[in-house]
Amino acid sequence: MAKETFGVAADEKIVREVDELVDECDDLGAAGSEIVEAILTAFVQSESNHVERVRKIIIRKRKGTL
Repeated sequence: MAKETFGVAADEKIVREVDELVDECDDLGAAGSEIVEAILTAFVQSESNHVERVRKIIIRKRKGTL
């Protein structure tokens, strides 16, 4: 499967969390992009309604309740 590259802007808190995951997965040699891809893969492969979940997350972030 071909890979696509795209830029993502993220809050500093999320960047710190990803950096912590990189540190915790040091034995795997996982880069931040690989961690983010794993998170996205888990989300997309879940059984939930992705559109509904994404919409709720966006609304909560805009309201400052997330």
